[in-house]
Amino acid sequence: MFDTLSDRLGSVFDRLRGRGALGEADVREAMREIRIALLEADVALPVVRRFVDAVTEKAVGQDVLRSVTPGQQVVKIVSDELTEMLGGDEVAGLNLAARPPVVIMMVGLQGSGKTTTTAKLGKLLKEKQGKKALMASLDVNRPAAQEQLAVLGEQVGVATLPIVKGQQPVDIARRAAEAARLQNADVLLLDTAGRLHVDEALMAEMRAIAGVSAPTEVLLVVDSLTGQDAVNVAQSFSGEVPLTGVILTRMDGDARGGAALSMRYVTGKPIKFAGTGEKLDAIEPFDAKRVAGRILGMGDVVSLVERAAETIKAEDAEALVKRMVKGQFDLNDLRTQLRQMQSMGGLGMLAGMLPGMKKAKAAMAASGVDDRVLLHMDAIIGSMTAKERERPELLNAKRKKRVAAGSGTEVQDVNKLLKMHQEMARAMKQIRKMGGLKGLGAMFGGGGMPGLGGGGGAAPQLPGLGGGKLPPGLQDLMKK
Repeated sequence: MFDTLSDRLGSVFDRLRGRGALGEADVREAMREIRIALLEADVALPVVRRFVDAVTEKAVGQDVLRSVTPGQQVVKIVSDELTEMLGGDEVAGLNLAARPPVVIMMVGLQGSGKTTTTAKLGKLLKEKQGKKALMASLDVNRPAAQEQLAVLGEQVGVATLPIVKGQQPVDIARRAAEAARLQNADVLLLDTAGRLHVDEALMAEMRAIAGVSAPTEVLLVVDSLTGQDAVNVAQSFSGEVPLTGVILTRMDGDARGGAALSMRYVTGKPIKFAGTGEKLDAIEPFDAKRVAGRILGMGDVVSLVERAAETIKAEDAEALVKRMVKGQFDLNDLRTQLRQMQSMGGLGMLAGMLPGMKKAKAAMAASGVDDRVLLHMDAIIGSMTAKERERPELLNAKRKKRVAAGSGTEVQDVNKLLKMHQEMARAMKQIRKMGGLKGLGAMFGGGGMPGLGGGGGAAPQLPGLGGGKLPPGLQDLMKK
């Protein structure tokens, strides 16, 4: 997400960091470039003006320009202001501190993703917060809208209000509130109707529903890809219904970031969640500090760790650690690692979350690397026998031909995979020689480890990724 804006800002910051001393003219020139980058990202003009003025005022101060690292100081100021623009340090979660059932009303235009987002929120409330939720569709205009929510409810394991044909939205809202009380639901999610554009009929319906349901949260769902239009929609809704927050959908495809950067300033309401994909678990609380870090190429290691904790089974991780300590690493272990990478979002997602990995991500894009390489490697391993996966040395020329034919690849691809496995297995043995994981931890704590960056606060680098290169084994696999 925000790739275009991130690249533009990254080039500006690289030039600032590369200069030993900065003058006021240098800072103002950089601010002009940042202003252009934000405008091209479709950020609202008043927001751009306020942001650039605030950063310039702080960055041209003598404390900054006379500091040992003025370039780094300016980058920090931009980072702090960007975080403030996006909502500050606090993460605005759902307000559930009300008498149950707490009513959450979803509003927005047609096509913004309200129904899917309603199901995502229901799943999140159930699995992350242990809440019993009931979902109700009040959309009687769009064909099969109510049926769509019912199907999604089955998929996420959250109850939905039975459909009564011909019932109007306000009556459905009353029935939903009663059903939620009878079922002892903690939360009632109301998925309201949308329109192709804001009109008086839509707003009258929203006001009527809010009147009978008394929602604690009124969340506006907007498509971040619509940029400035999303901001205009938010302004229209905030003037008519008591919005408490915003949910931005399709953030994973938003290369510009205009909607996210403008929304808080324009509406005065916090961005509470971001939709990051089509899957029903692809929604995350909006953390301004983390998003600012991604935009500025500083990574988001916290989100990466959280995603790993959610997707990697504890018993699998424990089993792998035990094998690593013994210096063991066969093709079954490699396959497990590849599948975990896929479930965590793939190569591009992982690279985007690691600090200092913008060049590596660009190298991946330039060389045509995408997540198909993970599927190809999985297919190669899947075409092997159980014995071959446990003992790769059994793979002679004849067996390699069979594996290549079975996986729809070439023998050279099989060889590249085996080479990658050998390098990883060798690394595991090195870890064992250093005293296992305790020794590895001591190396990290005592000044760094070869290929993983030194001490002194330097950003960690992955082996083989210095200067934006891919790991040797993965690099070879992509040369076809």
